[in-house]
Amino acid sequence: MSERRVTVASKVGIHARPAALLAKTAAAQPVVITIRKEGNEPVEAGSILGLMTLGASHGDEVILAAEGEGAEAALDEVAKLVATDMD
Repeated sequence: MSERRVTVASKVGIHARPAALLAKTAAAQPVVITIRKEGNEPVEAGSILGLMTLGASHGDEVILAAEGEGAEAALDEVAKLVATDMD
């Protein structure tokens, strides 16, 4: 399983518009991507509802994970988005 640790750049965290953009990007990947905060259970990054329940705020570190063919490239794309201010 591949993982990426990324700091949330959006000033509103992963909420509303950033969650929608992130879910759309994650769902378009060839592998299932999960996202979690340290010590918490992972949620599917392709689920807006899952992302909203994550409670990730600006400056929080999140851990993205995926497994399978194309996982590295998929994680790179989603990690780039999390590290971007989407507001």
